[in-house]
Amino acid sequence: MAEAMEPTQQQEPSSSDAASEELRHPRLAILIFCIVALNIGAFLVTMYMNDCPAVSHSCFLSFLRRFAFQPLKENPLIGPSSETLERVGALDAKKVRYEHQGWRLITCIWLHAGVVHVFVNMLSLLFVGVRLEQEFGPVKIAVIYLLSGLGGSLLSVLFLQGVSVGASGALFGLVGAMLAELLGNWTIYINKCAVISVLLFVVAGNLAMGILPYVDNFAHIGGLVIGFLSGLVLLMKPQYGFIKPSKLPPGYDMHVISLKAKYNAYQYTLWITALILLIAGITSAAVLVFQGVDGIDKCKWCHYLSCVPTSSWKCRNSNICNYGLA
Repeated sequence: MAEAMEPTQQQEPSSSDAASEELRHPRLAILIFCIVALNIGAFLVTMYMNDCPAVSHSCFLSFLRRFAFQPLKENPLIGPSSETLERVGALDAKKVRYEHQGWRLITCIWLHAGVVHVFVNMLSLLFVGVRLEQEFGPVKIAVIYLLSGLGGSLLSVLFLQGVSVGASGALFGLVGAMLAELLGNWTIYINKCAVISVLLFVVAGNLAMGILPYVDNFAHIGGLVIGFLSGLVLLMKPQYGFIKPSKLPPGYDMHVISLKAKYNAYQYTLWITALILLIAGITSAAVLVFQGVDGIDKCKWCHYLSCVPTSSWKCRNSNICNYGLA
């Protein structure tokens, strides 16, 4: 009678099995679609409250009645007035600093200055966010999205004088998280240099667009940095070949099988460093904001990070929208 096959002759299980299964059957990106719906809903509410025909006879697409847009010479992005945006929760630096309206740090990331603005941001969110949510789940991506939006808002308040709205800070945070995920899981990827080159090119291109007038590049920078740090904290993957002892099939002797550690030493180092910087960065920025600190007074050249004057345009103190492509 043939003897039963010894357990040591079986194929050793690997953590890649679950990953392969997820690739074959990706989860539905419910969170990202909910965020898109909330942003569109917030824009419709803003337009309803704007009610252009009540104050102007030159509204764009006036047949929409209450949902008609401000004249294009006032808002070329096809949207409401800046006064309406401020009324529904836009990021007003002075009101946050001196009147302690901290809720604007969060509400502004759900508001948009026009149809063009919301369309570009939501298209970018779908392009970046769906893949991240499918791979890492809704909870981690929601935390990164909100923290990045908050980080972008804090930096905007520190360095801007006017009004700002838009989800670009949160979107840049997701791009930063993608960079962090690639760096933190460096050893398990192939073609990583090509991928990181593309991501860096995308980031550099969008930051370069941020030097145009009426674009809040500080929200982009703040969101990118916080998203990168959040990604290092939340998106680390176990090294290839890691097996949980509890997941070993019957017949395997964990004392015989060589089990790898869940994370490499460099991953632990990155995780601890990023967590410290993340907490310190958000805390210190919040303290400075609510103490009424004006970053431009402390850093005379920093305003060039958001707008560089040329012979074609001048930089103003009031930013109405940020619509950098994330």
